[in-house]
Amino acid sequence: MSALSVPLRRFADTHEPMPLTGSASSPASMLDEIPRGAKVLWVTSTGGHLAELNLIAERIQPSAGSRWVTFETAQSIDALQDRPHLFVDYVSPRDVRAAVRAARKVLPLLRRERFDACVSTGAGVAATILPLAAWTGIPTYYVESLARPHGPSTTGRILAHVPRVRTATQYASWADSRWSYAGSILQDWSVEQGPVKEGPLKILVTLGTIAPYRFDRAVDAVLSMLGPQDEVVWQLGSTTRTDLPGEVHDQVSVERLTALSSAADVVVAHSGVGSVLQQFSLGKSPVLAVRRSAHQEHVDDHQTGLAETLSAHGLAGVLDLDRPSRQLLLEAASRTVVPPPSFCSDLELEPGATADRS
Repeated sequence: MSALSVPLRRFADTHEPMPLTGSASSPASMLDEIPRGAKVLWVTSTGGHLAELNLIAERIQPSAGSRWVTFETAQSIDALQDRPHLFVDYVSPRDVRAAVRAARKVLPLLRRERFDACVSTGAGVAATILPLAAWTGIPTYYVESLARPHGPSTTGRILAHVPRVRTATQYASWADSRWSYAGSILQDWSVEQGPVKEGPLKILVTLGTIAPYRFDRAVDAVLSMLGPQDEVVWQLGSTTRTDLPGEVHDQVSVERLTALSSAADVVVAHSGVGSVLQQFSLGKSPVLAVRRSAHQEHVDDHQTGLAETLSAHGLAGVLDLDRPSRQLLLEAASRTVVPPPSFCSDLELEPGATADRS
């Protein structure tokens, strides 16, 4: 079993409102309609989207003949090596042409094989494939990502108006007649606070792999906080730099990223779901750097909502990119994220996921 499922085991296991987002009544999750052993077409981007969808698969326990449609990355290769899959070309945010090409690649699969359900957590790759699946008569479900605490993404808004595509949210606060509440993976996680660490730090900076967006503000903020004896490893994605101390990578393997995270005193990560969930699975309380569209760091500002939610409940710190403080790093190094009591702690962790592209 892939490690992607381990930090996500509680997704939609409860229909009680999530304390992080207020209260609302919730009917049984629409995903309960999918019977165990069903042949499912899983459609998703990589990173956090794939991590979340992998948990849904663990819950449903589909047939071995189910198939995954996603991008080819170190994360997806590791997670899907023993499962049928179809890799499509990367669909960047709001790239309509790439999304259409992905749908065309999937169409022969839909003609060739019969599926009992189609399920997705986004992102853009779902906007064209899910309507196609629904049109062919497959019961089709879209679960909005944890990254959207205040409302649906562009893909979600599109799919909510597509006939025969069912939509659900992980936040009870904005559930309504169109968006059912599916439960949240954040429920009941907590933090243990130890003594604040002093002295040199081992720091991992992981900025995700979303292309083509750079994140120089985060790099510069970390540079301003470093002490002379700190050890730093950088995973920069599209943020190519030649002026950095320590060990610098564009991308690292799944296994290597897990090892680096485990060895670090503190992890500075962009506020992407995949990055956050991986650090939680390792007991890390990350310091989050939020990408903003005004600085051409992402297509929109959805990372802000996730960072605010996690910070408000003590699960992560948020880096002020204009006034960075080393104290934030020291405090994060003293925190340990603790899973809920019913978390499946007896499961062996395998290499985790790379940061997400959402």
